[in-house]
Amino acid sequence: MSPDATGTDNSGTAPLSLSPELLAAVRRVAGTEHLLVAMDFDGTMAPLVDHAADSRALPRSAAAFAGLAELPRTTTALISGRALDSLRAVAFPPENTLLIGSHGAEVWMGPGSSQLMLDDDQRELLADVRKELEEIAEQAPGTLLEDKPAGVVLHTRLASADVAEDAVAAARSVLQDRSGVFLKTGHRVLETSVVNASKGEGIAFLRQAAGATAVVFAGDDTTDEDALGSLVPGDLGVKVGLDFTQAEFRVEAPVHICELLEALLRERTRAVAH
Repeated sequence: MSPDATGTDNSGTAPLSLSPELLAAVRRVAGTEHLLVAMDFDGTMAPLVDHAADSRALPRSAAAFAGLAELPRTTTALISGRALDSLRAVAFPPENTLLIGSHGAEVWMGPGSSQLMLDDDQRELLADVRKELEEIAEQAPGTLLEDKPAGVVLHTRLASADVAEDAVAAARSVLQDRSGVFLKTGHRVLETSVVNASKGEGIAFLRQAAGATAVVFAGDDTTDEDALGSLVPGDLGVKVGLDFTQAEFRVEAPVHICELLEALLRERTRAVAH
């Protein structure tokens, strides 16, 4: 696209791939009294990879996000399906960034935050879920399990398409009617949890805790729709990728989230300076 179709930054030199409408929405939301910038990580700030431990935010996104974390009247947060320990290990979040992991089941609001605790019934149920998934994974080459504090994830990214489909179908048939077990489908994963939580609830909690007057959220996965659907007029929601979304705006890939965060940093820096 030509620069006049995509917009430029305020210096008039750098062509952007973000639409003029999205850039206008960034300028609008950047002027709010207290801004919450809440981002999904995998597939949004970081490209999707085969091995979860290899995931890293694109440097431009990480730098812009860190810059936002230092601004007054601005709260940054990561909302991820990852367990908190896994999220910290790959995201290297700024020290004052709030964290929500396991799709809302884990919350870190700073030093002294309490850890997720399961009761005896939940721990027993989680052990049963893991046993069921182990039996399925043993029969499905290329699948693997990931343990989380409140659940187990069946990963199928390395399996062939038919094996992945059969493994997820088998897991669903065993677990979908099990009382106290909650299932979520993502990009080549089936998430199981013994705690019912969502990213939408995470957004609501962070909005209240931060005293935010507007929220920016971007995400790529099916589970991010809970967060996108929870946004209210005056917020800004952005979908990464081509899947169905409730978001008002869409970008194609994590590289465009770099541009989004850089534009937001520029506009928010100007707004809080006045």
